[in-house]
Amino acid sequence: MDSLREILIIKEFGKNLKKVRKGKGLSLRKLAHLADMNYGNIHKIEKGLINPQISTVILLAEALNVPPSDLLPSS
Repeated sequence: MDSLREILIIKEFGKNLKKVRKGKGLSLRKLAHLADMNYGNIHKIEKGLINPQISTVILLAEALNVPPSDLLPSS
């Protein structure tokens, strides 16, 4: 089971992803296309329902043309 800290980190990552995506004017479907990922998985990541692998973080950052650190929660 995930600790409360882990859950908060996953949720914050999802919020950051959504904020950057919307700031770029992209729909979930467009981001999924750009990242060559499943739309449903990106939706779940944004909702904080799944913990993305580091490779997924990098793919999303590349698709958004931002450094991966822009998606990570601040400490």
